[in-house]
Amino acid sequence: MNVSVWKRAGVAAAAVAVVTGVAGCQDGDGKAAGADKAQTQSLGDITKVIRTAYEKTSAAKSAKIRMTMELPTGLEGGGTMEMTGVQGWDPTVMDITVKGSMLGAAGAGGADSMRMITLGDVMYMDMGAKQAAEMDGKRWLKLDMQAASEASGDKVLSKTMAGGLENMNQDPAKQLALLLDSPNLKHLGAEKVDGVEAQHYKGTLTLEQMVAANKSLDVLSEKDRAELVEGVKKAGITAYDTEVWVREDGYPARMDLGMKSAQGTVKMGMHFSDYGAKATVQAPPAEETVDFFEMLKGLGAEGGQA
Repeated sequence: MNVSVWKRAGVAAAAVAVVTGVAGCQDGDGKAAGADKAQTQSLGDITKVIRTAYEKTSAAKSAKIRMTMELPTGLEGGGTMEMTGVQGWDPTVMDITVKGSMLGAAGAGGADSMRMITLGDVMYMDMGAKQAAEMDGKRWLKLDMQAASEASGDKVLSKTMAGGLENMNQDPAKQLALLLDSPNLKHLGAEKVDGVEAQHYKGTLTLEQMVAANKSLDVLSEKDRAELVEGVKKAGITAYDTEVWVREDGYPARMDLGMKSAQGTVKMGMHFSDYGAKATVQAPPAEETVDFFEMLKGLGAEGGQA
């Protein structure tokens, strides 16, 4: 498997991790769309709307998704990416098609789209027909991060990896639950999203609150957690904003997330539809799949390295 293909796979996997693990952050200096509109709901009314959206989203367990992301050029693989497909958060599954300049920049014959499937702790990436021809028909790359971390014998690594994988398919209901903890939750007015009337809300969370909510960091000691927070603050990240547009039926139509850093601002928008749509996601046929970590172990054995 050539280097450009590995790079393309890495860019795609990293992008999905960023998209679904950022957990909500908009440039604190930016002005939200509709921010000039008068506050028309009380805090009690706002909280009731967000809580209802949380309950409905949690019960739906799945939805069709359309996500767009822009990474600043200061980050490796910077560019744009769009993801469309279906996502389920109970159980954790995803079947999406990824496309955009970020994949094109990674090479692989100029291909600019890739299908990605996640089932629990395992991710599969379709590397295309050209790659299959070079790998005895195996076009799917399998990444089982949990199995690899457990094989390492490092319990801390294993727990951290498991948490990271959980974040890769972030439950939108959890995003709404976090928003309820915002000390300055605001209603920005009514707007149309994808042709549907919706109410626009925004709230800010501190970095400490976001770290506390990230279960993948539970393996850290209080000292390590404090150092992590301080390090992130030095990078210019101090608070996170989440925006959500809630439809009249109580379901979120859109969420805007982002993260401001020294390298620039990661911007992401997520549009949801067809809540409760059956997320029937299946693993690719075994005969068309190559296990990334098994391949690495084989290469290491050939090279005399662990």
